[in-house]
Amino acid sequence: MLDLTYETPKPRVISGATGDWELVIGLEVHAQVSSKAKLFSGASTQFGAEPNSNVAFVDAGMPGMLPMINEGCIALAVKTGLGLNAQINLSSAFDRKNYFYPDLPQGYQISQLYHPIVGEGEVLVDMGPGVARLVRIERIHLEQDAGKSIHDMDPTMSFVDLNRTGVALMEIVSRPDIRGPEEAAAYVVKLRQILRYLGTCDGNMQNGNLRADVNVSVCRPGDYERYQETQDFSHLGTRCEIKNMNSMRFIQAAIDYEARRQIALLEDGGSVTQETRLYDPDKNETRSMRSKEEAHDYRYFPDPDLLPLEIEQAWVDDIRATLPELPDAKKARFVTEFGMTEYDASVLTADIDSAAYFEDVANGRDGKLAANWVINELFGRLKKDDRTITDSPVSAAQLGGIIALISSGDISGKIAKDLFEIVYTEGGDPAEIVETRGMKQVTDTGAIEAAVDAVIADNPAQVEKAKANPKLAGWFVGQVMKATGGKANPAAVNALVAAKLGL
Repeated sequence: MLDLTYETPKPRVISGATGDWELVIGLEVHAQVSSKAKLFSGASTQFGAEPNSNVAFVDAGMPGMLPMINEGCIALAVKTGLGLNAQINLSSAFDRKNYFYPDLPQGYQISQLYHPIVGEGEVLVDMGPGVARLVRIERIHLEQDAGKSIHDMDPTMSFVDLNRTGVALMEIVSRPDIRGPEEAAAYVVKLRQILRYLGTCDGNMQNGNLRADVNVSVCRPGDYERYQETQDFSHLGTRCEIKNMNSMRFIQAAIDYEARRQIALLEDGGSVTQETRLYDPDKNETRSMRSKEEAHDYRYFPDPDLLPLEIEQAWVDDIRATLPELPDAKKARFVTEFGMTEYDASVLTADIDSAAYFEDVANGRDGKLAANWVINELFGRLKKDDRTITDSPVSAAQLGGIIALISSGDISGKIAKDLFEIVYTEGGDPAEIVETRGMKQVTDTGAIEAAVDAVIADNPAQVEKAKANPKLAGWFVGQVMKATGGKANPAAVNALVAAKLGL
């Protein structure tokens, strides 16, 4: 971890007609396990397959079909728990959560209510240099996903696609520790980052592989502190749940709208009804979906087809031994090993692919120079072209080659930018391009001195001005660089100009 004293962000305060209100937010993040097979069947989890083509008999709820646990999904859930510094429960069990949806053919969902596989953990959410929120994880449980109902293909009928039915989900439930919309989005970003580093979920929100249910309530200043002292949730106000959020921007907008809706209700003398709501991004509003069910409404009971899940500590320890370097540890190492700022380290470690790319570029080279080129030149160009690091036209080896040429003095920074553009658009080996196109920096002091002498001889009036005002010496440097096609060593040019002008 970085050796820093973190400041806790202040809660978001919204001023109402009767005084100030504070936000209280908890999230239930559904993360699809990165498994090729479903939780209780061998059916494929491939995204984009033909509707109803990835459905086993047990997924379709056929009579007499029995679930069989996927050990790989269990291992990935344990790995996730370890990555979140959470308690791994060696004994857990599956329950049936009974409710009817057309896309839930069994008529129940196999989940974990009473004995989840992962207990309490934590996530450190960075809100800026030296500012972070510690969000506590209450539990992580495994459950099946439902299918998908489709209502826009026919004016009179609905269709159902059961390809997602039975896909393994990890439901990561936070405590109500989040105090503002920005923190909520940052928490999901950090959780997604950790999951991708672990390789337990690809975090693809567009495909529905990571989505969040957001619980929002409002309370008066001081009530949250009373909750912390007493653990009495009544201090936090009545919460509403906003379902299936798959965008950081929408999460923030939905929280802000819902908080203001609740405040308006309370200040008008009404009360907030605990319910499940949906967010409409077109209208920027939440609307009621259904009254919020409690656990007893789902008639939970232990699944009779599945024995309690017992795992051994030695197996957990083996999984722990495979944990990769996680984002916070990698960021701390980048700061100390490469001498970069915390901000630059945060940018480079935000994505696992970006971090790996940077390390390949910096391997055996100047780390700070590598960071500057990756962040400013490469990331800037990729963003402009709407590309990601995984489809960068410039490989890590190519960018590393450019940096090596800068460090060796073969090219200047200006030439390097021209070289980068050539490699980005045309490809090729940087060293060969420099050689064949005559881009190598001029380091011959004799040739540089001749160019300096020529510029000074041609501009006697400017010489007198520069002697009176040494800051004008930069004009001569620019003229020499122009005369040499930008190939002269800038340090040598500066030194010779100063010497010739007697500065």
